[in-house]
Amino acid sequence: MIRLSTTSRSFEYRHLVGLEETNLVGNVYFVHYLRWQGHCRELFLKEHAPDVLTDLFGDLKLFTLKVDCEFFAELTAFDEVSIRMRLVELGQTQLEFAFDYVRLAPDGETLVARGRQRVACMRGPNTRTVPSRIPDALVQALEPYRPATPAGRWA
Repeated sequence: MIRLSTTSRSFEYRHLVGLEETNLVGNVYFVHYLRWQGHCRELFLKEHAPDVLTDLFGDLKLFTLKVDCEFFAELTAFDEVSIRMRLVELGQTQLEFAFDYVRLAPDGETLVARGRQRVACMRGPNTRTVPSRIPDALVQALEPYRPATPAGRWA
């Protein structure tokens, strides 16, 4: 049995699985889990750091350096899933998120997958993009999601 961590606060994105997200067998195709990570991250920015979204239309770039997802159970059409994003690490130019994918049902919650995503902040034109400090607006927005254990580095 896999238990959910309750040691740190998470940002939640809820999603109802559509038929178009399933394959011929009837389960959710793996690429959608990664897409939901992106949606969760974008909604966090929209709700908690809109200045960062504005900056993305300028020269700020958020590069996803690494992404993964480990599957424990299957999701099918019309399952309601909660994607819960937690901050794992915040450095000067990079940050890392963890994602819990939880099936919501009347009889309880089931952890169906776990994922991670490492992101780098960059600035400059495409031919001369360089690492950049994480914007202050994002650091402030992430403060309530600070890791509760010493495992997460906080710079």
